[in-house]
Amino acid sequence: MQTALPVALSAQLALEKRLDTIAHNVANARTAGFRAEEVKFEALISRAGSDPVAFASEGTTYLSTRAGEMTQTGNTLDMAVSGDAFFAIQGPNGPVYTRDGRMRINAEGAVETINGYPILDVGGATLQVDPNAGPIAIARDGMITQNGAQIGAVGLFAMPPGANLTRFENSGVIPDRAAVPILDFGDVGVMQGFVEGSNVNPVLEISRLIALQRAFESASNLVQTSERTLDDAVKNLGNMS
Repeated sequence: MQTALPVALSAQLALEKRLDTIAHNVANARTAGFRAEEVKFEALISRAGSDPVAFASEGTTYLSTRAGEMTQTGNTLDMAVSGDAFFAIQGPNGPVYTRDGRMRINAEGAVETINGYPILDVGGATLQVDPNAGPIAIARDGMITQNGAQIGAVGLFAMPPGANLTRFENSGVIPDRAAVPILDFGDVGVMQGFVEGSNVNPVLEISRLIALQRAFESASNLVQTSERTLDDAVKNLGNMS
C-alpha cells in the first residue's frame, strides 16, 4: 500500500490551517487587546496496514495567553489589565470578554467601549457616570471614583480552565462556559491610562511563514514524487500485460 501520498496530503491540510492563523495574526498585529491564535497538531496513527502510519491532524486552534505590550497614554479613559484576566462588555447576545480597555462616556453617562458596547461591572451590570462631573479615576481593583465619590467598579473576569473560546469581532472572546468574577486583586488589576497592544510578534510570525512555505514545498514535492512513482508502476504493469 502506498502511504506517502495520503500522508503528504494530510500535512498540506495542516499547513493550510496554520497559514490561515498566521495571516489572521499578522492582520491584527496592531489591534489593541488582540490575542494571537496558535495551532496544536497531533499525529494520527493508522494501523490499517501491516505497519503503522502517522498522519498529521488538521490541528486545534487556541488563543495565546501572552500579554501584549503596555503603552502608557495618559488618557483617563484608557485602561489595561495587569495579569491574566479580561474586561466584560455587553455584546449583542450576552457578555463578551476583551483585553481592549479603550473606552468613552456617551452623552447619557454610560461607560462604553470605543465601538459602543457597554462595559460591565463584576455583577454584569452596566456602568454609569456623570458626564458633566469631570474626569474619573480608576483604582487597581476597578473602583471608579468621580469628584471623590465611588460610583461603580469595572469588572474583571477569568476564563474557566478548559473553556473553548469563540472570537467576537477582533479583540473579544466568548467562552463556552461562564467566566469567573475576580475578587482577589493580588495578581491582577486595572491600569488606568494604559492600552494593551496585540500580543502578536510580527517578526516571529514572518519567520513561521517562511518555515511554513518550505514545509509546504517539501510536502508538495513528496506528492509529485508519489504520483510519478504510481504512474510508473501503472505503465510497467500495462507493458507486462
